[in-house]
Amino acid sequence: MARVVLGEAAIPFHATLFDKSPASNWLVAWHQDAALPLLARRELYGWGPWSTKEGVTCAHAPAEALEQVLAIRVHPDDSTESNGPLRVIPNTHGDGVLTDAEVQERVANSVGIACAVGRGGVVLMRPLAIHASSKSDSDAPRRVLHIEYASCLEIAEGLCLAVA
Repeated sequence: MARVVLGEAAIPFHATLFDKSPASNWLVAWHQDAALPLLARRELYGWGPWSTKEGVTCAHAPAEALEQVLAIRVHPDDSTESNGPLRVIPNTHGDGVLTDAEVQERVANSVGIACAVGRGGVVLMRPLAIHASSKSDSDAPRRVLHIEYASCLEIAEGLCLAVA
């Protein structure tokens, strides 16, 4: 699926398992995923601020880099309206990197859509899509394996993605 969207050289570079349950329940406010893990810091226009997360160098990336990324979200459990599913603001993935105020303005003027997905289902998501999730109101677990792919590991001139 990643190769169909990103091209034949698409490669996974990061994965996260989200495990929302009655014992571990959280909400995520509306946002874009604008930071990327990198092998090393290199000052390039449009990159930053820089940070270190769990020992990995990260930077907020410009839209041109983030447009080379696709997340594939695999659902081992049902994701329903009641167990805190991913919610998205449609057609925002092409709006570029937005400020927090611009994100909130888009949310205020839009209707979010819950991505209810059956067990074994898959959701493809671009990092610049405005998205959120609420707390679960259910005892049913909601696990999601979120795998990020890029069109190539050299995401910008001299900047390579860290693989984790």
